[in-house]
Amino acid sequence: MNRRPIYRRSSPADATANGAAVRANPGPPLAELGFDNAYRRYRMTAAEQQDSERRLEFWDGETETALEVREGPTPYHERPSHRLAQLVERIAQVRGKPIACFGNMDLEFPAKGECRKRVLQADQSLYLHPERANLVGPSAMVVGENHYPDVVLEVDYSTDVRRAKLQLYEAWGFPEVWVDVPERSPWRRPHGIIIHLREDNAFAPAPASRAFPGWRATEIHTALNEERLSEGTVRALERVGRILGERAGTGPDDDPLIRSLRQQTQAEAQADARAAELQRRAALVRRLLSSRGMAVTANFPLDQPGFADADVEALADMALACTSQADFAARLKQAP
Repeated sequence: MNRRPIYRRSSPADATANGAAVRANPGPPLAELGFDNAYRRYRMTAAEQQDSERRLEFWDGETETALEVREGPTPYHERPSHRLAQLVERIAQVRGKPIACFGNMDLEFPAKGECRKRVLQADQSLYLHPERANLVGPSAMVVGENHYPDVVLEVDYSTDVRRAKLQLYEAWGFPEVWVDVPERSPWRRPHGIIIHLREDNAFAPAPASRAFPGWRATEIHTALNEERLSEGTVRALERVGRILGERAGTGPDDDPLIRSLRQQTQAEAQADARAAELQRRAALVRRLLSSRGMAVTANFPLDQPGFADADVEALADMALACTSQADFAARLKQAP
């Protein structure tokens, strides 16, 4: 019996795009998706997929087909996604509110009617509001049940997600997908990042992120690929963090680590200022005593009880009235 491919069926599902309702559909059938020879295919049942901890690019429930990248994870592929987590942590500190990074978690289009479950795995998934990431189970974001990640990153080191996965992200309703071709990628196409923003139920390339306002594609690609963070990258992270903080009514002092470090710095600065002031007062006393012909030891009167609590006028009066260093020390000890 001939069976109609279920993914040709136009039956969009309701989904939640971080507070806004969108229309999502499971996307084209596997045979029409452009997964090329960069991917290895094998059969995986629904039960096996449910229990699998393998790193899959895509799993198709209709055909029970799993796809993995033939070339296993390399440092050049893994680095941008891990670097992105480090970058947004710095943005979060400036913003004063955490940002959640979930790595390559399952992104699932659930079984609905005739539609079978499908699963994608991105290289990195970001939530600007971690409380919205009310995920199902340990790692699955389910279309129509959970908020989408604000940003999904795909790293095209040896693959081309434009041919297949990007179609699925678009069909499922994801709001923002970044596709980065690393500097060390063997691809002949230009290295760089393309930001795909959802506009009228379709993706459109954009020069800057919407989720991270003002963070330009060129800046993001540089930050993901440079060996050490440049001054330009640091300024961009601070700029984006401050914009997000202004929107949220928060700032660096709302971040526990930044607040603690700032308090420590302020306490150290106050201690240094206090020590410098005591040195100035001690120098004044020594000069007055010396000018009156009295012998003064090197650490006097810093080593005397009560010196730190005496004000400068009282110290000057005692230095002018005393008859010796010992007399000054006695007067200092008796001072209220």
